[in-house]
Amino acid sequence: MHRSVKIVIAGGFGTGKTTLVGSVSEIEPLTTEETLTSASVGIDDLAGVESKRNTTVALDFGRITITDDVVLYLFGTPGQDRFWFIWDELSRGAVGAIVLVDTRRLATSFAAVDYFERRGIPFVAAVNRFFGECPYTEPEVREALELGPDVPLVWCDARDRESSKQALVRLVQHALSRIPAVA
Repeated sequence: MHRSVKIVIAGGFGTGKTTLVGSVSEIEPLTTEETLTSASVGIDDLAGVESKRNTTVALDFGRITITDDVVLYLFGTPGQDRFWFIWDELSRGAVGAIVLVDTRRLATSFAAVDYFERRGIPFVAAVNRFFGECPYTEPEVREALELGPDVPLVWCDARDRESSKQALVRLVQHALSRIPAVA
């Protein structure tokens, strides 16, 4: 019997969602990246990511085969507010989510944290250190994001396959820990 497990990779604009999906997927990931144009001026906030030239407009998709009968399907969300309507479809049936966090722009993560908390979907917050070392401690990041003690906080580099895999492993462990024990 084949079992599929759906995981959502979420976060604000430019936090590294497409990069994470691409770093761990065993297949060439499907991306819906488009070039940023002048039409997005005043709509997309490029503060802190001024060199960003592309953006996801629908989703990213990747796959990881765990065993012959278990496959993880990764769905990366678009980060801009105007595409959030897609999140409901991408999150339907997901066992959990990774919320990527860019500590240079913490505010871009608030909406994703709120989204999964309100829906009761297990998630981990993953500080993406793609720009180098994070100047903040775990308690500082946890406080800034208002994460409860039950929400795991991990550090990763979305460009690095092993680092991204470890964030996924932590998410799966967290999601499994929330399944009620059968008597």
